[in-house]
Amino acid sequence: MRKIDELLYEYGLSHQNETNKTIHWICVPAIFFSIVGLIFSIPSSSISNLMPFLGNFANWATLTLIVVLFYYVSLSPPLALGMFFFSAICLALANFISLISPFPLWTISIFIFVVAWVFQFYGHKIEGKKPSFLKDLQFLMIGPAWLMHFIYKKLGLAY
Repeated sequence: MRKIDELLYEYGLSHQNETNKTIHWICVPAIFFSIVGLIFSIPSSSISNLMPFLGNFANWATLTLIVVLFYYVSLSPPLALGMFFFSAICLALANFISLISPFPLWTISIFIFVVAWVFQFYGHKIEGKKPSFLKDLQFLMIGPAWLMHFIYKKLGLAY
């Protein structure tokens, strides 16, 4: 069995309850976005000076996501492609919010992060099982991939 299949299977063991799964479909992407938003909020003038061709996307969030995507490529190149598109959407949304919102992106991101984690833990209380990341921090990265693999299955794509 491939490592990605093992990780997705193990992650899925603590995500059997339909309510918990529904909560995860909302909260895992929200948490991913909130982390992108928080990192996007870190001042990055030195990066902007090195890569001016990236415009507003020359920031710590872009660099962090590049590293994250290498991790996903090591597990499954096709799944990494889906995560790349989702990451790009998160970056674009963070940029959009930072340009139009009367509130700083970091405050919006912290709010989303806290609320989403409260719901995540509530979902696991319903499930009756501890979150996977308490066993292995790697599962913080597997959550988004777990959701993406369901999208791939629905579309009939190999991951």
